[in-house]
Amino acid sequence: MKLSHNQRFLLAHAVILFSAIFFGCSPIPTIRHTMMKMLLPFASKPIPLLRGHAHNDYQHAQPLCDALARGFTSIEVDIHLIDGQLLVAHDKQDVRSDRTLQSLYLNPLRERISQHGGRVYPGGPPITLLIDIKSDAESTYVVLRDVLNQYMEILTTYGPDGRQEGALVAIISGNRPLEIMKTETIRCAACDGRAEDLDSVAPASLIPLISDRWSALFTWKGDSTMPTEEQQNLIDFINTAHSNGRRVRFWATPDDSSQARYEVWRELIAADVDFINTDDLQGLQQFLIEHDPLVFTSLLRCLWRRISHLITGANWYN
Repeated sequence: MKLSHNQRFLLAHAVILFSAIFFGCSPIPTIRHTMMKMLLPFASKPIPLLRGHAHNDYQHAQPLCDALARGFTSIEVDIHLIDGQLLVAHDKQDVRSDRTLQSLYLNPLRERISQHGGRVYPGGPPITLLIDIKSDAESTYVVLRDVLNQYMEILTTYGPDGRQEGALVAIISGNRPLEIMKTETIRCAACDGRAEDLDSVAPASLIPLISDRWSALFTWKGDSTMPTEEQQNLIDFINTAHSNGRRVRFWATPDDSSQARYEVWRELIAADVDFINTDDLQGLQQFLIEHDPLVFTSLLRCLWRRISHLITGANWYN
C-alpha cells in the first residue's frame, strides 16, 4: 500500500515519539540527552522549562521576551508604586514612566495567550509571574489589585468556588500584604511564602510557593560534595512543602558560570525543587535540557501535541 505524503509525515513523527518514550525511559542520562538533541528540532517551539525561573527578568535586554524565547515558566518582576503607577525596576531611582507592569508584562502576556489558544506556550503549563513589591506593601497592593482585576480572564483566581486555573499565576513577593490578602473573598493573586511558612496552616491557595535565600538555610555552596545532613535537609524541606501543596524556590544560589553552580543545580533537581533561580537564561536552559528529566517530559508532550494536530489537520501552533 502506497502512503500519501501526509501519512508518511505522520508515521515518521509517530516513530519519533515512540522511540523517544522508549529510549527516554532509560536510566542512563547520556541516552536521554542524545534523544533530547535528536528530538528538539522537531519541537519547533521553545520547550517549557518547568523549573526555569527568570530572576529580575526586567534587567534583560528584552524583558519577558528573552525568558519566553528560552521556555522559562516563572518570571520575576520588581515594582514600585510611583504617582499611582506600578513602575518596574530594582531600585526606586531607576524607574521610568514608560516601564510599567502592564506595558512590559501584562499586556504582552495577554496578547500572547490570546494568540496561543489560551496558554503562554501552546498547550503548555500555567506560567508564574512573581511580582516583587519594593514599595509599601499595602498601598502598592491596593493599586496592583485593581490592575490585576483588569486581566482576570488570563489569571488564576481564588474565590468561594476554589481555585480557577488560568494561563498565568500571579504571586506577590517582596513586601507582601498577607493580612489584606487573607481577608479577600476573591483574589487574582496568591502570596509568596518564606521558610517559616513551610508548615503554615494557611491554605496553599493563599501561599502556594515557598521562597527563601539559599544561604539562610544551607552553608554548602557547591564547591565540594554536599554534606549528607544538608542534602537530607533539602529533601525534607521540599517534601514538606509538596505535602502541603506548595512549591519551592531558593534565591541567591551560586549563579556565576562555574562547576559550583552546576553542582548546586544538580542537587536541586535531584531533590525535586520546583524552580531554579537564575539571571543566566541561556546557561540554565542548556543545563536543564541536558540534565532535567522534566524537560524530556515537556518535549514528549510537545511532540504528541504536534502529532495530534497532524491527525486532525489543525494548526498545531495555536
